[in-house]
Amino acid sequence: MTMSNKTYNIAVLPGDGTGPEVVHEGVKVLQTAADKFGFKLNFTTFDFGGDRYLRTGEVLPDSAPDELRRFDAIFLGAIGHPEVKPGILEKGILLRLRFELDQYINLRPVKLYPGVETPLKDKGPADIDYVVVRENTGGIYTGVGGISMKGTPQEVAVQSMVYNRFQVERCLRYAFEYTRRRNKTNTLALCGKTNVLTYVYDLWERAFHEIGQAEYPDIKRDYYHVDATCMWMVKNPEWFDVIVTGNMFGDIITDLGAITQGGMGIAAGGNINPEGVSMFEPIGGSAPKYTGKNVINPLAAIACGGMMLDYLGETGAADAIEKSIMNVTAHRLKSMAAGRMGYSTTEVGDLVAEGI
Repeated sequence: MTMSNKTYNIAVLPGDGTGPEVVHEGVKVLQTAADKFGFKLNFTTFDFGGDRYLRTGEVLPDSAPDELRRFDAIFLGAIGHPEVKPGILEKGILLRLRFELDQYINLRPVKLYPGVETPLKDKGPADIDYVVVRENTGGIYTGVGGISMKGTPQEVAVQSMVYNRFQVERCLRYAFEYTRRRNKTNTLALCGKTNVLTYVYDLWERAFHEIGQAEYPDIKRDYYHVDATCMWMVKNPEWFDVIVTGNMFGDIITDLGAITQGGMGIAAGGNINPEGVSMFEPIGGSAPKYTGKNVINPLAAIACGGMMLDYLGETGAADAIEKSIMNVTAHRLKSMAAGRMGYSTTEVGDLVAEGI
């Protein structure tokens, strides 16, 4: 990583729908932070997404993963086009990049900012502030399985949850390290389903305790079944510091977490390869019905930019972005919803940039 001369090369994938609008605000804020904190960001834009696919028939050029490996990080807007069948772009761009760039961690902070409404009554910013570490390249998403006798009454569909020890251990080690660095309550909870998925989550649980005992004795270990995790995320979110889990459960519980922190307009995530190139994206999707109206909430994309700077080691700038976002949510925005914020997309970007 190019730390010495403090110049970072960032690949920008604005993507589909409102993606380019929120990316524009994210870049604006990143540029402001870079100017204030004395480092440089060089942005290179790629047009991967629905429009390109409709124009050329190509989802992602084969050269793309190698080209993107040359960057320090990837800043993504959104993937998903109303004229393209669901799954084509998501699998062909997002999943393919995650797998080929070996972005084996999906990092999802669940943090309620001041002034943001949550559907959880009597819970505030002090209660909802934890992080989910989701294994991002294994499990049921790898497509191991198949269909036989398709279209007949005897049709059989099989999709297998496949994990090897190596995948599990590297994800757990990342989660232990992250918990130690976060230094909040130093508690890591494994979310699984050992009572039913007796092979896969037995592997996870054994590795969890073995690694924890041998290498991270300072980190307290908890275990929750996934159904119990969902209950406690609603009833007692303040119990959690860091949660680590497999791909499918991580996919589900992070969306539950997002709604408790104020919805998809505020949720940010990272697809992390600690040894390679990582990709940062807002969770809300492309929201095509708002395209071009300058009403979409850009805060998730701006928060992604902050996550990206933190990952690059520019922690001061990352903290400044988050503090500015919190100031805007606490004192300026009427709502997180598109069109009801009291400000346009570009004005929200300006407010955050001015607050750095």
